[in-house]
Amino acid sequence: MKITLEGKTVLVGGASKGIGKSVAEHFAKAGARCILMARNYDALSKVQLSLVGEGHEVLVCDVTDHEDLREKIKTKTVDIVVNNTGGPPGGPLLEASIEDLQKAYDLHVKSSQIIAKNLVPKMKEKRWGRIINIISTSVKQPIPNLGVSNTIRGAMGNWSKTLATELGSFGITVNNILPGATETERLSELINKKAEKNNLAIEDVTQRMRKEIPSGRFAHPNEIAFGACFLASDKASYINGVNLVIDGGRTASL
Repeated sequence: MKITLEGKTVLVGGASKGIGKSVAEHFAKAGARCILMARNYDALSKVQLSLVGEGHEVLVCDVTDHEDLREKIKTKTVDIVVNNTGGPPGGPLLEASIEDLQKAYDLHVKSSQIIAKNLVPKMKEKRWGRIINIISTSVKQPIPNLGVSNTIRGAMGNWSKTLATELGSFGITVNNILPGATETERLSELINKKAEKNNLAIEDVTQRMRKEIPSGRFAHPNEIAFGACFLASDKASYINGVNLVIDGGRTASL
């Protein structure tokens, strides 16, 4: 089954590294024009130069600066949105401040709402669109010591399901990808902090985490990107409002 996204434009959040970078690479290979969004111009430029195809664009933006985000996207015409932002810092929920929760809400839910409000009207005109949210398996099963992340990811999950119901009749689908432990800087940071907190070797923490995964390994960012490409394609036109778990079988719930 060949997936083609020829003639489509995709806005990819967090495109300078990790999952976002892999998503951009695979969308470009499928023929899409990519608008690469993140805070680091130099990193985005390197990704832009590495992509196959032409017309790719860099959009430097801190999505928590909501007015700047609104100004930079309001004139864009986009067929596909991939909402992908870094996770909040780890730690127990009751050790988090109100400001920590607000910052996470601004980063994930508010920014996604601004993007949707500005880009969905043109999707409605075309009667075609895709919104894909890279969230976390914590939507289905909270992860220990990620209190703020669990809370905000759940909010994003319900935001997505609500939007899927509202937009389905316009030919627009809204779906979530829930990655498990994936080989990114974020995972390395979590492993390092856990090792330091519990006075353990990094390799011991890594091995313990791998043993919790039936597949016995962490995901590669490419494997998350493959799922995003499928959900963005016409092959997935009747898939709407779902959580696609890509975690090697770790999540205990269905």
